[in-house]
Amino acid sequence: MNLIRVILADDHERLRHQVANMLTPEFDVVDMVSNSTALLEVEAKLKPDIVILDITMPGLSGLDAARLLLEAGTKAKIVFLTVHNERAYAEEALTIGAHGYVIKSRLASDLALAIKEVSEGRSFVSPTVLKENSN
Repeated sequence: MNLIRVILADDHERLRHQVANMLTPEFDVVDMVSNSTALLEVEAKLKPDIVILDITMPGLSGLDAARLLLEAGTKAKIVFLTVHNERAYAEEALTIGAHGYVIKSRLASDLALAIKEVSEGRSFVSPTVLKENSN
């Protein structure tokens, strides 16, 4: 069985390692990068199944990186892993073409599930986002 190949992009090194340790051995974390520019370079070379990226990173934001990946024709499914639990961010991410949106506070419960869901062609949004700002 081939493991789902994942690239992580987040500017917090400790979080990258925490996520990688949590995902291994169920998934194949093929690379970890600290910014969107590096993500664009390694994604083109490694052609992962899933790209997990933060929204707020120095330089190019995760949302802009996702737009560029999708415009370049990436086959990878994009899952955002972010502190932003506002509905507007999730809606923008999904409108861009992301398949998943996970809140960092729900990392342990939601990320592996999100990866599995988007790998099978479904979308996933952390339930706390759906409850936020629903006036």
